[in-house]
Amino acid sequence: MKANNMFAKIIQQDCLIALEPAAFAKASGDREAALTFFDPPFNQGKDYAHFNDSLPQEHYWHWIEQVCRAVINVTAAGGAIYFMQREKNTEQVLRVLRETGWTLQNLIIWSKRTSAVPSTLRYGKQYQIIAFATVGKRPRVFNKLRINPPKLPQHKLERPTGLYVTDCWNDIRELTAGYFAGDEALRDDAGRRLHEQQSPIALLARIILSSSRPGDLVLEPCAGSGPALVVAKQLARPSLGIELDSNHCDLIRARLARPRKADSIEPLQEYYRHTQNLDAIWPISANHSA
Repeated sequence: MKANNMFAKIIQQDCLIALEPAAFAKASGDREAALTFFDPPFNQGKDYAHFNDSLPQEHYWHWIEQVCRAVINVTAAGGAIYFMQREKNTEQVLRVLRETGWTLQNLIIWSKRTSAVPSTLRYGKQYQIIAFATVGKRPRVFNKLRINPPKLPQHKLERPTGLYVTDCWNDIRELTAGYFAGDEALRDDAGRRLHEQQSPIALLARIILSSSRPGDLVLEPCAGSGPALVVAKQLARPSLGIELDSNHCDLIRARLARPRKADSIEPLQEYYRHTQNLDAIWPISANHSA
């Protein structure tokens, strides 16, 4: 693959402006997006410097609809979007995707591995949704991944060739505080998060491996801490992130320029080793320092 075909670029701008076709073509080198990871603010009152996270519901969902329509306009035929949201907003997510021209392929349940949010009126909440949709009825790319999880107590036999990934993802933990915190979340010297909402590297590795090939353009229109760009770079996919906050843009650039051990996807290769075409979708030459 030619080096000049590869980039990880972050643009500081309102995503609706950056996604206008002419602006996007200039930023992407006339490429169309093959895969978009859309993890917007959830409108739950978080303290973002440049985004009102407490919008009236009709305003918020109008904005979401505008972004989904703008993304589909710069996406290749068969290209994919993975749209992450709170479980209570499932109906709105499906409506917006349908009305902006996307075709739903799966509603993925991402089950959290930490404690459920308690409630005295209903079952505790322990998952988020990720809607996987495409431009048209058939994905241009879908790689059937096989994983190698440990045998559960109720399973009689080992699976020597692993098992296929389904639409229920309970093997990827979120980035949280306390006992399950780990080293991946980006924090300052006082332990405060450098971004309110951060998605784990393992989540983006699964999405990018499933729905793209090396050389495909990965788009992250609400880049935040830039997880899609970090993973795409390691998997030999060019990527374009759009982020309004200049501090978050600087954070992403630093993350890309100085790779952290906690951001490396190399430990996941063993987990996916039974995937039939793994060598083709995970180039051997791709590594964390590339």
